[in-house]
Amino acid sequence: MSGNTASHDPHTATPVDMTAFTAFGMREVDGGTLDAAIAAAGDDLVCVFCWGEDCFNCELAERALLAQPGPVRALGLRWLHANVHAHPELGRRFGLHGIPVFLFFHHGKVLGRATGWHGHAQFAGAVANARNKLAGRPLV
Repeated sequence: MSGNTASHDPHTATPVDMTAFTAFGMREVDGGTLDAAIAAAGDDLVCVFCWGEDCFNCELAERALLAQPGPVRALGLRWLHANVHAHPELGRRFGLHGIPVFLFFHHGKVLGRATGWHGHAQFAGAVANARNKLAGRPLV
């Protein structure tokens, strides 16, 4: 999400790298637009990438997503993203204690979450569990 920070002024926000957001068609949401964006997804499984500015682990997650775009796209998610530093109401609403967090929704219902980025296999497992929960099947 940020470039070179060698001369980073801690009082100035680092520009956010939007590459991953663009690559996966992630729509930006906040506390006032999240529910409508989830509703607009229809029957799609929605993943909300909760991130923050100057979050090293969020940057790692973005780089990992971009390193394997094919397998990530194959999961068939409708992507949204939210800067929870700028919109702390979302952190409170979903009980976030750290970022990045990936929240999974279907028709407004939270089906699960993946906290942090622990590799594609863990993320794909979290997506599979969200789909299993939706279908009433046991979690893996």
